[in-house]
Amino acid sequence: MDAEAIARHLGAADIDIEVVAETGSTNADLLARAAGLRRPLLRVALHQSAGRGRAGRSWLSAPGAALTFSLAWHFAGPLRELAGLPLAVGVAIADALGALDVPVQLKWPNDVLRDGAKLAGVLIETQAAPGGGVWAVIGIGLNLLMPDDIEQRIGRSVAAAPWLAQMDRNALMAHLLAALAASLGQFAQGGFAPFCARWNRLHAYQGVPVAILDNGATLHEGVAAGVDDGARLLLDTAAGRIAIVAGDVSLRAREA
Repeated sequence: MDAEAIARHLGAADIDIEVVAETGSTNADLLARAAGLRRPLLRVALHQSAGRGRAGRSWLSAPGAALTFSLAWHFAGPLRELAGLPLAVGVAIADALGALDVPVQLKWPNDVLRDGAKLAGVLIETQAAPGGGVWAVIGIGLNLLMPDDIEQRIGRSVAAAPWLAQMDRNALMAHLLAALAASLGQFAQGGFAPFCARWNRLHAYQGVPVAILDNGATLHEGVAAGVDDGARLLLDTAAGRIAIVAGDVSLRAREA
Protein backbone atom coordinates (compact mmCIF):
# COMPACT_ATOMS: atom_id res chain seq x y z
CA MET A 1 0.00 0.00 0.00
CA ASP A 2 1.09 3.54 -0.69
CA ALA A 3 -0.10 6.87 0.74
CA GLU A 4 0.14 8.70 -2.58
CA ALA A 5 -1.84 5.99 -4.36
CA ILE A 6 -4.58 6.16 -1.71
CA ALA A 7 -4.70 9.94 -2.12
CA ARG A 8 -5.02 9.61 -5.91
CA HIS A 9 -7.95 7.23 -5.57
CA LEU A 10 -9.54 9.47 -2.95
CA GLY A 11 -9.31 12.65 -4.98
CA ALA A 12 -9.59 16.07 -3.37
CA ALA A 13 -9.77 15.74 0.41
CA ASP A 14 -8.23 17.65 3.29
CA ILE A 15 -6.87 14.51 4.93
CA ASP A 16 -3.23 13.57 5.49
CA ILE A 17 -2.35 9.93 4.80
CA GLU A 18 0.45 7.75 6.15
CA VAL A 19 1.25 4.10 5.46
CA VAL A 20 3.75 2.17 7.58
CA ALA A 21 4.93 -1.41 7.29
CA GLU A 22 4.44 -2.18 10.97
CA THR A 23 3.57 -0.51 14.23
CA GLY A 24 2.27 -1.50 17.62
CA SER A 25 -1.12 0.22 17.34
CA THR A 26 -2.24 2.89 14.88
CA ASN A 27 -4.64 4.19 17.53
CA ALA A 28 -1.83 4.60 20.04
CA ASP A 29 0.30 6.30 17.39
CA LEU A 30 -2.35 8.92 16.62
CA LEU A 31 -3.33 9.51 20.24
CA ALA A 32 0.31 10.32 20.99
CA ARG A 33 0.31 12.91 18.19
CA ALA A 34 -3.21 14.32 18.50
CA ALA A 35 -2.17 17.50 20.31
CA GLY A 36 -0.05 18.56 17.35
CA LEU A 37 -2.45 17.69 14.52
CA ARG A 38 -3.93 20.44 12.39
CA ARG A 39 -6.20 18.38 10.14
CA PRO A 40 -7.48 14.80 9.85
CA LEU A 41 -4.83 12.11 9.57
CA LEU A 42 -5.19 8.53 8.34
CA ARG A 43 -2.54 6.07 9.47
CA VAL A 44 -2.50 2.62 7.87
CA ALA A 45 -0.31 -0.21 9.12
CA LEU A 46 0.35 -3.27 7.00
CA HIS A 47 0.73 -5.09 10.30
CA GLN A 48 -0.04 -4.17 13.90
CA SER A 49 1.93 -6.06 16.52
CA ALA A 50 -0.17 -4.77 19.43
CA GLY A 51 -3.54 -4.01 17.87
CA ARG A 52 -6.22 -3.12 20.39
CA GLY A 53 -9.88 -3.97 20.49
CA ARG A 54 -12.63 -2.69 22.72
CA ALA A 55 -12.41 -3.08 26.53
CA GLY A 56 -8.68 -3.75 26.43
CA ARG A 57 -8.93 -6.81 24.23
CA SER A 58 -6.29 -7.58 21.61
CA TRP A 59 -6.97 -7.40 17.89
CA LEU A 60 -5.20 -10.31 16.20
CA SER A 61 -4.33 -10.33 12.51
CA ALA A 62 -1.68 -11.72 10.18
CA PRO A 63 0.38 -9.49 7.87
CA GLY A 64 -1.53 -8.94 4.65
CA ALA A 65 -4.69 -10.65 5.91
CA ALA A 66 -6.46 -7.57 7.27
CA LEU A 67 -6.84 -3.86 6.65
CA THR A 68 -5.87 -2.09 9.88
CA PHE A 69 -5.96 1.68 10.17
CA SER A 70 -6.90 4.63 12.34
CA LEU A 71 -8.33 8.02 11.42
CA ALA A 72 -7.87 11.05 13.65
CA TRP A 73 -10.80 13.46 13.23
CA HIS A 74 -11.47 16.72 15.04
CA PHE A 75 -14.92 17.52 16.42
CA ALA A 76 -15.61 21.06 17.58
CA GLY A 77 -18.10 20.14 20.28
CA PRO A 78 -17.60 18.56 23.71
CA LEU A 79 -17.05 14.86 24.33
CA ARG A 80 -20.68 14.26 25.30
CA GLU A 81 -21.74 15.05 21.73
CA LEU A 82 -19.85 12.00 20.45
CA ALA A 83 -22.35 9.53 21.89
CA GLY A 84 -23.23 7.15 19.09
CA LEU A 85 -20.10 7.77 17.05
CA PRO A 86 -19.06 4.07 17.04
CA LEU A 87 -22.49 3.14 15.69
CA ALA A 88 -22.36 5.84 13.02
CA VAL A 89 -18.95 4.56 11.95
CA GLY A 90 -20.44 1.07 11.73
CA VAL A 91 -23.13 2.37 9.38
CA ALA A 92 -20.47 4.04 7.21
CA ILE A 93 -18.49 0.81 6.98
CA ALA A 94 -21.61 -1.20 6.19
CA ASP A 95 -22.61 1.21 3.44
CA ALA A 96 -19.12 1.13 1.93
CA LEU A 97 -18.93 -2.67 2.01
CA GLY A 98 -22.45 -3.04 0.66
CA ALA A 99 -21.46 -0.93 -2.34
CA LEU A 100 -18.72 -3.51 -2.97
CA ASP A 101 -21.21 -6.41 -2.89
CA VAL A 102 -20.25 -7.48 0.64
CA PRO A 103 -23.51 -7.24 2.62
CA VAL A 104 -23.04 -7.02 6.39
CA GLN A 105 -25.01 -6.46 9.56
CA LEU A 106 -24.23 -4.56 12.73
CA LYS A 107 -23.96 -5.65 16.35
CA TRP A 108 -24.29 -3.10 19.12
CA PRO A 109 -22.19 -1.23 19.90
CA ASN A 110 -19.27 -1.55 17.49
CA ASP A 111 -19.03 -4.78 15.48
CA VAL A 112 -19.61 -5.44 11.78
CA LEU A 113 -20.84 -8.98 11.09
CA ARG A 114 -20.92 -11.16 8.01
CA ASP A 115 -23.04 -14.30 8.17
CA GLY A 116 -23.21 -13.89 11.93
CA ALA A 117 -19.44 -13.73 12.52
CA LYS A 118 -17.28 -10.69 13.17
CA LEU A 119 -15.81 -9.17 10.02
CA ALA A 120 -14.69 -5.80 11.38
CA GLY A 121 -14.41 -3.98 14.66
CA VAL A 122 -14.30 -0.33 15.67
CA LEU A 123 -12.37 1.20 18.55
CA ILE A 124 -12.76 4.92 19.21
CA GLU A 125 -10.54 6.77 21.67
CA THR A 126 -10.58 10.49 22.34
CA GLN A 127 -8.35 13.29 23.50
CA ALA A 128 -9.13 16.92 24.23
CA ALA A 129 -7.85 19.22 21.50
CA PRO A 130 -5.58 22.10 22.65
CA GLY A 131 -7.65 24.68 20.78
CA GLY A 132 -10.99 23.29 21.93
CA GLY A 133 -13.15 20.38 20.94
CA VAL A 134 -12.07 16.76 20.78
CA TRP A 135 -9.83 14.61 18.62
CA ALA A 136 -11.48 11.25 18.01
CA VAL A 137 -9.13 8.47 16.92
CA ILE A 138 -11.20 5.92 15.04
CA GLY A 139 -9.48 2.56 14.77
CA ILE A 140 -10.82 -0.07 12.38
CA GLY A 141 -9.72 -3.63 11.74
CA LEU A 142 -11.27 -5.33 8.70
CA ASN A 143 -10.62 -9.02 8.08
CA LEU A 144 -9.90 -9.78 4.44
CA LEU A 145 -8.52 -13.28 4.89
CA MET A 146 -8.57 -15.43 8.01
CA PRO A 147 -5.63 -17.82 8.37
CA ASP A 148 -6.46 -20.93 10.41
CA ASP A 149 -3.82 -20.19 13.05
CA ILE A 150 -5.22 -16.73 13.73
CA GLU A 151 -8.77 -18.05 14.03
CA GLN A 152 -7.55 -20.71 16.47
CA ARG A 153 -5.85 -18.04 18.58
CA ILE A 154 -9.02 -15.93 18.57
CA GLY A 155 -10.96 -18.98 19.74
CA ARG A 156 -14.19 -18.44 17.81
CA SER A 157 -15.47 -18.29 14.27
CA VAL A 158 -14.44 -15.08 12.52
CA ALA A 159 -15.58 -13.78 9.14
CA ALA A 160 -13.43 -12.79 6.19
CA ALA A 161 -14.02 -11.14 2.82
CA PRO A 162 -11.84 -12.84 0.17
CA TRP A 163 -13.54 -10.79 -2.54
CA LEU A 164 -12.16 -7.61 -0.98
CA ALA A 165 -8.73 -9.22 -0.63
CA GLN A 166 -8.57 -9.37 -4.44
CA MET A 167 -9.08 -5.62 -4.76
CA ASP A 168 -6.32 -3.06 -5.08
CA ARG A 169 -5.74 -2.27 -1.39
CA ASN A 170 -5.16 1.41 -2.11
CA ALA A 171 -8.50 1.68 -3.92
CA LEU A 172 -10.24 -0.22 -1.12
CA MET A 173 -8.74 2.04 1.53
CA ALA A 174 -9.74 5.16 -0.41
CA HIS A 175 -13.29 3.83 -0.80
CA LEU A 176 -13.61 3.25 2.95
CA LEU A 177 -11.99 6.59 3.78
CA ALA A 178 -14.38 8.49 1.53
CA ALA A 179 -17.38 6.83 3.21
CA LEU A 180 -15.99 7.56 6.67
CA ALA A 181 -15.22 11.20 5.89
CA ALA A 182 -18.72 11.80 4.56
CA SER A 183 -20.33 10.14 7.58
CA LEU A 184 -18.13 11.96 10.09
CA GLY A 185 -19.07 15.25 8.52
CA GLN A 186 -22.74 14.31 8.79
CA PHE A 187 -22.27 13.21 12.40
CA ALA A 188 -20.60 16.50 13.29
CA GLN A 189 -23.70 18.34 12.05
CA GLY A 190 -26.48 16.13 13.39
CA GLY A 191 -25.11 13.60 15.85
CA PHE A 192 -26.34 10.02 15.73
CA ALA A 193 -30.00 10.80 14.92
CA PRO A 194 -29.52 10.78 11.10
CA PHE A 195 -27.92 7.32 11.38
CA CYS A 196 -30.46 5.72 13.73
CA ALA A 197 -32.91 4.28 11.19
CA ARG A 198 -30.06 3.10 8.97
CA TRP A 199 -28.41 1.32 11.91
CA ASN A 200 -31.67 -0.37 12.87
CA ARG A 201 -32.14 -1.70 9.34
CA LEU A 202 -28.73 -3.37 9.65
CA HIS A 203 -29.25 -4.64 13.21
CA ALA A 204 -28.19 -8.30 13.35
CA TYR A 205 -30.13 -9.03 16.54
CA GLN A 206 -33.40 -7.20 15.85
CA GLY A 207 -36.24 -9.07 17.58
CA VAL A 208 -33.86 -11.70 18.98
CA PRO A 209 -33.77 -12.73 22.67
CA VAL A 210 -30.39 -11.62 24.03
CA ALA A 211 -28.44 -11.31 27.23
CA ILE A 212 -26.36 -8.28 28.12
CA LEU A 213 -23.14 -9.32 29.82
CA ASP A 214 -20.44 -7.46 31.74
CA ASN A 215 -17.26 -9.44 32.45
CA GLY A 216 -19.23 -12.65 32.06
CA ALA A 217 -22.03 -11.65 34.42
CA THR A 218 -25.55 -11.29 33.02
CA LEU A 219 -26.90 -7.80 33.63
CA HIS A 220 -30.12 -7.94 31.62
CA GLU A 221 -32.11 -10.32 29.45
CA GLY A 222 -34.76 -9.46 26.91
CA VAL A 223 -35.54 -9.01 23.24
CA ALA A 224 -33.34 -6.59 21.30
CA ALA A 225 -35.45 -3.80 19.85
CA GLY A 226 -32.87 -1.69 18.04
CA VAL A 227 -31.36 1.58 19.20
CA ASP A 228 -32.76 5.04 19.88
CA ASP A 229 -31.51 8.44 18.72
CA GLY A 230 -29.09 8.47 21.66
CA ALA A 231 -27.49 5.22 20.41
CA ARG A 232 -28.77 3.31 23.43
CA LEU A 233 -29.73 -0.33 22.89
CA LEU A 234 -33.44 -0.86 23.56
CA LEU A 235 -34.26 -4.08 25.33
CA ASP A 236 -37.76 -5.40 25.91
CA THR A 237 -37.62 -7.20 29.26
CA ALA A 238 -40.21 -8.86 31.46
CA ALA A 239 -40.39 -5.59 33.41
CA GLY A 240 -40.77 -3.41 30.30
CA ARG A 241 -38.49 -1.66 27.84
CA ILE A 242 -35.14 -0.42 29.10
CA ALA A 243 -32.32 1.48 27.39
CA ILE A 244 -28.75 0.20 27.69
CA VAL A 245 -25.98 2.79 27.55
CA ALA A 246 -22.84 1.79 25.59
CA GLY A 247 -20.07 0.57 27.84
CA ASP A 248 -18.04 -2.53 28.63
CA VAL A 249 -20.83 -4.94 27.83
CA SER A 250 -21.20 -7.82 25.44
CA LEU A 251 -24.31 -8.92 23.65
CA ARG A 252 -25.01 -12.63 23.09
CA ALA A 253 -28.08 -14.22 21.56
CA ARG A 254 -29.85 -16.61 23.93
CA GLU A 255 -32.46 -19.26 23.36
CA ALA A 256 -36.01 -17.98 23.29
